Amino acid sequence: MVKKLLTACVILLAFTPAFAQGGATAISNAANDIKDYWDPIKLILKAVGGLVGFIGGLRVYNKWTNGDQDVNKEILGYGGAMIFLLVVPEFVTAFFA
Repeated sequence: MVKKLLTACVILLAFTPAFAQGGATAISNAANDIKDYWDPIKLILKAVGGLVGFIGGLRVYNKWTNGDQDVNKEILGYGGAMIFLLVVPEFVTAFFA
C-alpha cells in the first residue's frame, strides 16, 4: 500500500511540470490588472493627500500661533510629504504606461 502511494506521488510530481505555464502571461495579466485599478487608486491617494495636507496645515498653524520654535521643521516635513504624494502617482503611471 505504501509502495503504491509513493509511486503515485512520484508519478504526480514527475508530470506536474508538464502542465505548468510560463510566467510571462501571469506577469502580463498582473500588469493589466494594475493598469485597470490604478486610476481609482490614484484618486484615493490624492484624497488621502488632501486630508493629510489639511491636518498638517492645522498642526503648523497651531504651532505657529503658539510660538513654537520648530515650525520650520514641521513645514518642511509636511511639504516633503505632499511633494511625495504628488510625484509618486505620476511616476507609477509613467512606469506602467
